[in-house]
Amino acid sequence: MTIIRSLLMVLLLAPALSLPAASQTAAVHIANGDRAYASLDGQSALAHYEKAIAADPSSYEAHWKASRSAVDIGSYHADASRRGSLFQSAEQYARRSIALKPNDAEGHFSLARALGKTALAQSTRGRIRYATEIRARALECLRIDPRHAGCLHVMGAWNAEVMRLNSVARMVAKNVLGGRVFGQASWKDAVRYMEASVANEPNRIVHRVDLAEIYLDVKQKDKAVAELEAALRLPVDDVNDRIYKEQAKTALSRIR
Repeated sequence: MTIIRSLLMVLLLAPALSLPAASQTAAVHIANGDRAYASLDGQSALAHYEKAIAADPSSYEAHWKASRSAVDIGSYHADASRRGSLFQSAEQYARRSIALKPNDAEGHFSLARALGKTALAQSTRGRIRYATEIRARALECLRIDPRHAGCLHVMGAWNAEVMRLNSVARMVAKNVLGGRVFGQASWKDAVRYMEASVANEPNRIVHRVDLAEIYLDVKQKDKAVAELEAALRLPVDDVNDRIYKEQAKTALSRIR
C-alpha cells in the first residue's frame, strides 16, 4: 500500500512540479534572448523568445519581446515574402501579449508597431484599414504610460504619414472609406509627439532621424540638421541603428 500511495502522490504532483520547470526554462530563454538583443543579434534573440513561448505559452514578456525582434528583423529584410511573414508573426505575438496582460503598455506598443510596418507596404486603401487600430493601440499605450517613447513615436509617425497623403486621398479616407480619425491628424501633432519621443528617449537614434524627416516636411531645415547630426553622434545601441545612421548621412548630404 505504501508503494501504491507513493506512486499516486508522484502522479498527482507531477503537473504541479512541471509548471515551475517550464517557467524556469522560459526565463532562461528570455534571459538569453535579452543578451542576444543587447549584442544586436536579432535572429538569436527572436529564436530564444520563441523557445520561451514554446516552454511557457503564458509568458507575456516572451510574447512582446518576440514581437519586437520579429519587427526588428523584418524592417530591412531583403526578401519581401519573409518580411511580410515576420510582420505577421509580430502581430500575432503582440495580440497574444495583450490578451495575457491588457493593462501593460508594451503589448499595445508592439501591436501598433507591427501593424504600422505592415501598413507601409499597403495601398492607400490598405493603410486606411490599418490606421484606425494603429492609432487606437498607440493611444491605449499612452493612457497606460504617457511617457512611453515608442508610442509617442508611433503617434508622431501616424500623424506625419496621414499628412503626407495628398488632400484628395485624405478626403476619400475620411468620408468614403470610413477613416474618420484621419481628420484628426496634423503636422502640429506630428511634431509634438515626435519631439516628446526624443525628449523621453534622447539616445534612441530612430526617434531623431524620424523627427528630422518631419522637420523637413514642415520646412524647419535647421532643426532637421541638428537632429540628424545628433543621431550621428549617438552610439549604436539597437539592431537597426547602423541603417538609421546611414539614413541620417544620406539626409544630411541631400540637405547640403
